[in-house]
Order: sequence, then structure tokens, then C-alpha cells
Amino acid sequence: MGKRKSGVLMHITSLAGDRGIGSFGQAAFDFVDFLVETKQTYWQILPLTTTSYGDSPYQSFSAVAGNTNLIDLDLLVEDGWLKAADLEAVDFGDNPASVNYGHLFDVRRPLLEKAVKAFLLDKNAQAALAKFEADNQSWLANYADFMAFKEHFNLKALQEWDDKKAIQRDKATLEKLRKKLVDVIAYHKVTQFFFFQQWRALKAYANKAGIEIIGDMPIYVSADSVEMWTQPQLFKADKNRKPLYVAGVPADEFSDEGQYWGNPIYDWKAHKKSGYAWWIYRMQEALKLYDVIRIDHFKGFSDFWQVDASHDTAKYGTWQPGPGYDLFAAIKKALGDLPIIAENLGYIDEKAEKLLADTAFPGMKILEFGLQGPDPLNLDLPHFYTSHSVAYTGTHDNEVVRGWYQGLSQEARTYTDTYTHRAAGESVSQALLRTLYASVSDVAIATMQDVLDLPASSRMNTPNTVGTNWQWRMTADQLTDDKKEFLKAITKTYHRG
Repeated sequence: MGKRKSGVLMHITSLAGDRGIGSFGQAAFDFVDFLVETKQTYWQILPLTTTSYGDSPYQSFSAVAGNTNLIDLDLLVEDGWLKAADLEAVDFGDNPASVNYGHLFDVRRPLLEKAVKAFLLDKNAQAALAKFEADNQSWLANYADFMAFKEHFNLKALQEWDDKKAIQRDKATLEKLRKKLVDVIAYHKVTQFFFFQQWRALKAYANKAGIEIIGDMPIYVSADSVEMWTQPQLFKADKNRKPLYVAGVPADEFSDEGQYWGNPIYDWKAHKKSGYAWWIYRMQEALKLYDVIRIDHFKGFSDFWQVDASHDTAKYGTWQPGPGYDLFAAIKKALGDLPIIAENLGYIDEKAEKLLADTAFPGMKILEFGLQGPDPLNLDLPHFYTSHSVAYTGTHDNEVVRGWYQGLSQEARTYTDTYTHRAAGESVSQALLRTLYASVSDVAIATMQDVLDLPASSRMNTPNTVGTNWQWRMTADQLTDDKKEFLKAITKTYHRG
């Protein structure tokens, strides 16, 4: 990535607004303006792909399709597909600081259906949709089929559909369902058109202003996904698309039982036999969305934790060899050098370190990990950082700084204050951000909750838990002038602007 730069980690869903969830609307453009004003270079976001039960952007129905929750409804009014009165009559929820996904599931769908209906009556729109379908024929039709069929089977997971022939993609069965569900299939195609049209406009605005987007690529896809349905040969699964093995990680600081993710394990021999064609394709699609790609769980490419699908905990898994550098050599041969950040956190052994060195991707450094106590050999302390790295206070999986600090022992708090030269009257969030920006890492990324100095309740995700994650939203009054000035000042002081 080169040169000293900085940015802010803030997912789209967390943007302020009064429609129940952050979106690609005015608040997103305003956020770009904030990044420009504070001299940042990057806006880092979480995956833009679809979400399902649990609301995690890391468990998606598709590795390519966009999350329709992010479609801005006011922009649909501007485009003429909805009327302002359509939105005024809707209750989007009364808590501007939190996303209620269940409520949004009920209230957004009728509005999007109304917009789709208006869109399909417009001849110019039909032509634009036809071009969009042609440009995205590698995934759009399959995705629309999958989502329509899923609704037909009462939103059950792929493996639980009532018709085995539909699961196994019997041609006659698929044709019959397509004829029956033609309107629902059209709905899913048009909403993807809305998603990509709005995202591309926002990204173009950001890029023109000098802001690059760091996107996030989960290593795995969901068992309940269009990829599992249409390309089961890429996974260790049976003919009914049931995973034989699933992913996770062994016991760590987050859980004594490990983390049981449940994603299907790749059949890496099949990927190698194809020349890693699917991975090359996935990278190409990701580069259409993002300027830089952060690959989640990079460790899984050197070796990965494999759990028999009959188990309900990750405790009893085994380490298995991943594709290693072979995969990235194939990607590089096909696409050249790519702007990739490797999420090299967790259990990083010599094998994982070697893969990171071989790829020459910058890895991540987490300041919170370094300051958990006075350990002079902790490599997450800034005096051990190398320039070829991307430094964070924490990620979406970690506590925000205020919550983290409150959970420390008194000894660790004292060490943190001493190490960061925390001044009287300076918040711990500011002390860590200042230390982060002063580090030698080429790139420093500030988590937005820390910029705003928010409490533990603003945490985005607690790994291995379901039900209260991915909900945090910024409110419009929280981004005050003094917060902007602080971020701008440390950016200029440490030559990251």
C-alpha cells in the first residue's frame, strides 16, 4: 500500500439516518466528506454481501450479490420508483442507535416490491436491467433463482428444502419453479440492480474525492448459499448439499469451546484441479466493488480447523493443510499484483507466517492485543511494528477501546496509560488513536466508535454469539467538531494526510 496513510473503519449499516439502517444515501456521502475533511485516505467497511439469520455479513447467501438492506429508499424516491408519501407512512423503528433487523425484514420488502413494480413498467429501466443482466450473467440468474426458490420453501436453508430434486438441481424441476416464480425472480434481479447502481455512485464519489474503499472478503461462504447449490463440487458435501465438514477455530480467548462457524469446508483438491478458477473469479468480482481487499481469516489458507459436521462444537476439530501459496500464485498469474490486506490474527504459526511472507501482503496489527499487560515480547506493541502493516486499535470482533480498557486489570491500565503517554484529561480512546497514528505502520485504521469515544455498548460483534451483533449505529449528533479536529490533528501530526 506504500506511504503513510490512514482511514476509518465504519460499516454502511452503522451510518446515521432515520430509515432504520445505514444505507447508500446522503449519510454515506456525508461520511465521505468527513473523511476528506479529516485528511483520511481509506474508508474500510465490512462485507457488502447478503445477510441471513444472525445478521452477520460473514454468513451470506452469495459471495457476489449485494445486501439489499443497504439500498437507500430516498434515492429510489429521487429516481421515481417510490413516492415520498410511501416512506412517510412507514414505521422504521424508534431507536436511531441500533438496527432492528427483524423489523426491517417486514417493513422494507413491501417498499422494495413497489419500487420494482414501477421500475419494470419503465422502458428505459428495462433496457438498463437487460444490460445489467448481460454484464452479470455469471451469477445474477442463479442468485435470483436461489432466493426465489428459498422463499418458495418458506425461507428454509437449502439443505431443508421440501423438494430433493430442487436441491439437486433437476432440470425439469427448476424450469417448473422458474415459471411459477417469475415475479419473485424478477424482484431479486431488480433489487440487485438497485444495489449496484447505488453503490457504484457512492464509490465513484469517494474515489473522485481521493478516498479508497477497503472491502472485506470472508474466506468462507455459507452452507445456505447459491455457491453450495450450484457448485457443490467445490466443497466437501454430499449430493443433498449437506456439508461433511465445517469451519471454525479451536479454543481461544473468545471461547473455551472454540468458535463453531458452520461454513462448509472447501475441497481444495477440486479447486487446484480447476486452476483455482472460482477464486480468480471471486477476486475479479471483489475488485469491481472495492479498491483494496481485506481477506478475513488468512490463516485458513495455510492450514484450517476442520470439524466433522456431526459435531455441534469446534472443540473436536483437526488442523488440515490449506492450498498455501499455490492459490495466490494462480491468482497473481491471472490478475497480477493485487491490493490485498491479510487478516493474520488468531493462531498464527510458522506456516501462516511463511505464507504471509511469500505473498508479500501486509498483515494486521491490533493495539489492544499489545496493551493487555506489561509483556515486553508482545509483537502487537507498536515498537515491534514494521512499516509493511496495517494497524488498528481493534477490529469489528474486538471491544471498542473504552469497553476494552474497563475490562483490564489495574496493572494493565497503568501500563496502557504509561505506554501511550496518556495526558491529563485525554480519553483512553484518544490516547490509543494517537499512539496508533504515531506507529511506523504504513496504514493506520481508526474504528469509528473510538473516534467518537463511545462505550462498550457500541461494540459491533462478539464472536461465537448470536442475536445482539451487527446492530450499532452512529447518531447524527455524535460526530462533533472536536472529534473531527482530533482526528485531523493526529493525521497531520503523524504525516498520514
